[in-house]
Amino acid sequence: MRPFATRRFRIADSAQQVVGGFLLAGPFVVTEEVWVLATDMSLLQSLSTVVIVFAIGYATLYKAADRDPDDEFELGGIPARFISLMLVAYGAVAILALAFGAPDTFLDDLTGIDRLVVTLKAISVGAVFSVVGAATADSVF
Repeated sequence: MRPFATRRFRIADSAQQVVGGFLLAGPFVVTEEVWVLATDMSLLQSLSTVVIVFAIGYATLYKAADRDPDDEFELGGIPARFISLMLVAYGAVAILALAFGAPDTFLDDLTGIDRLVVTLKAISVGAVFSVVGAATADSVF
């Protein structure tokens, strides 16, 4: 890591990520098709959405925006901006899903661990879109 980054990661960057993440997460949280897909997704499909979210996030922050991850403050060897992006991408979807009562609405026939697993799968689907908004907002503004 270089001693002085050309553009430091700030709270304002996280705020931009939050706006973008919530903006694109909303429509997918309240769409029944997402919850039906999540119900039928395998573990491999669920893990593939996680890989997609990480790849989109990294590519948008460090390839499309022409940033160097080595120039950024790191937590445990991972750039803080990237950690923030992942927290926002998944967190925005989770917060909206719970705030709107989506699991209760779309998964009323499931209980306990089954409901939790499907909810996590639905969050992983929504995060694919949320990360696009969050990373774009961070990179553009």
